Amino acid sequence: MKMTVEVECTPEEARSFMGLPDVSGLNARMVEEMQARMTENMARLSPDELIKSWSAFGAGAQEQFRKLMTQAVDIGMSATRPK
Repeated sequence: MKMTVEVECTPEEARSFMGLPDVSGLNARMVEEMQARMTENMARLSPDELIKSWSAFGAGAQEQFRKLMTQAVDIGMSATRPK
């Protein structure tokens, strides 16, 4: 025997019926916090701020980064050469 039951209700009614807690207040607070953090991080990604943070490391860090990229390219080129 096959039986189908259709229930029309809102998500709030379904959560209440199943005994799940109402987390709408917590959800609203989490969304606010995420928006605040995203806004704060967007300010850090402005071109001016990026240049300031990159230049703060000095020439030594820039040279290390260049060497790292050179090594990565060399490894990539050696991996694609026919043997």
